[in-house]
Amino acid sequence: MIISKTKNYTLIKPNQKLFSLFYIEFEKHYSDFKDEHLIIDFSETFNIKIEELILFLKLSEERKNNGTSFVLVSEGIDIDLIPDEINVVPTLTEAIDILEMDAIERDLGF
Repeated sequence: MIISKTKNYTLIKPNQKLFSLFYIEFEKHYSDFKDEHLIIDFSETFNIKIEELILFLKLSEERKNNGTSFVLVSEGIDIDLIPDEINVVPTLTEAIDILEMDAIERDLGF
């Protein structure tokens, strides 16, 4: 796992060859990112499947309830098949835009 921290968010990029290996490592370190806005960028690694993205559903809901944002970056995913509770976008730029929109919604009390 490659972790990059900025002022506004933490970016995680898998460096494993398989999603299952990444997910195991991510779960081990998840508590390290408790109060941080997270972006997980799958765009440069493996082709992630919808079933694998859905594994992040509970985490995404927890983060929203905690007041932090969570966005997954993956190209070629049919967004209509993803639950609304998970933010999935095709580019890192769009992920950062989602974080900014989430911050505005929190400021407005949504």
